[in-house]
Amino acid sequence: MLVKIYPENPNLREIDKVVNIMRDGGLVIYPTDTVYAIGCDALNVRAVEKICQMKGVNPQKSNLSIICYDLSNLSEYAKVSNAAFKLMKKNLPGAFTFILPTSSELPKIYKNRKEVGIRVPDNTIIRTLVRELGNPILTMSLHDEDDIIEYSTDPELIEEKYENQVDIVIDGGYGGTEASTVIDCTTDDFEIIRQGKGELIY
Repeated sequence: MLVKIYPENPNLREIDKVVNIMRDGGLVIYPTDTVYAIGCDALNVRAVEKICQMKGVNPQKSNLSIICYDLSNLSEYAKVSNAAFKLMKKNLPGAFTFILPTSSELPKIYKNRKEVGIRVPDNTIIRTLVRELGNPILTMSLHDEDDIIEYSTDPELIEEKYENQVDIVIDGGYGGTEASTVIDCTTDDFEIIRQGKGELIY
């Protein structure tokens, strides 16, 4: 199912439709400030397992990333030093993934992972979804298996490709082709481990 939501002014009725699907453990494809991504309620273990299975990812071995609405509940999901918090505050919302040590609030599926990626994208649609859901959203970028760039940018082609694997695809306009910049903040020697769209301000 494809649902059109406008980034400038997301329609709350459409947002609620998506949120209800997520509450039921559904999988959603949505735009971010970088590329289109697939996600679910990060605290719904069955849904997390479903995405990991679909993407061929072992949740015990792979780094998982979650999208938060802002930094206010961050300490529930990650341990964040003062220096890391300052850095994040300067750069978020934005095209960054900050890798932090996990906290005890995350479900067991994350427990064997010592780290979690935190994103607060500069995109109203996905942040409104997170706010209305009341939980962070587990997020994984849609990677192309081939070189046809449209797959990750054109919502109609994305829906065609994934309609049997996900419950809903949000059409929020064309997506980008450059992933987020990833910063390792597990110690205070911050290190950019992948340079992407975001230019980090120190």
